[in-house]
Amino acid sequence: MEDGKELIEKMVAVNRVTKVVKGGRIMRFSAVAVVGNGDGAVGMGTGKAREVPQAVQKAVDEARATMTKFNLTNGTVHHAVEGRHGASKVYMQPASPGTGIIAGGPARMIFEAAGVRDILSKNIGSCNPYNILRAVLDGLSRLRSPIDVAARRGLPLEEIQKRYRLLGQ
Repeated sequence: MEDGKELIEKMVAVNRVTKVVKGGRIMRFSAVAVVGNGDGAVGMGTGKAREVPQAVQKAVDEARATMTKFNLTNGTVHHAVEGRHGASKVYMQPASPGTGIIAGGPARMIFEAAGVRDILSKNIGSCNPYNILRAVLDGLSRLRSPIDVAARRGLPLEEIQKRYRLLGQ
């Protein structure tokens, strides 16, 4: 519970992992979860245990602990951005209102948990869910708000917004 709002928890993947030892096989489960508040804050976590519910709980607890806040504009990202992790790349670009979430698998789950309503996204390279989630988080961390850009360039915010609108956005 954060600020009186309920957190959105989503299970991304549960894998059965087998370790072969002298006496036979040891079965364990690994889980990947995403937690968000629906208002720009999202985190991901992994958990491993001998039972599925314990692995899921560990993943959700880690995701809650690693939640970070991202700046969004009207339910979409400010500008096109590409996130990378391992062999995965995820390209994200803003979408007009009413478009919805155009994204595949794990990327869709993280956008829903973060509260993104309109976005265009494409997974390129590896389809490993863990790497895709990390690539999306990398891309979201690279986002810069118009206020940050104006401060960095030494221009007034109105000038940045005027140039942005001239480009058709």
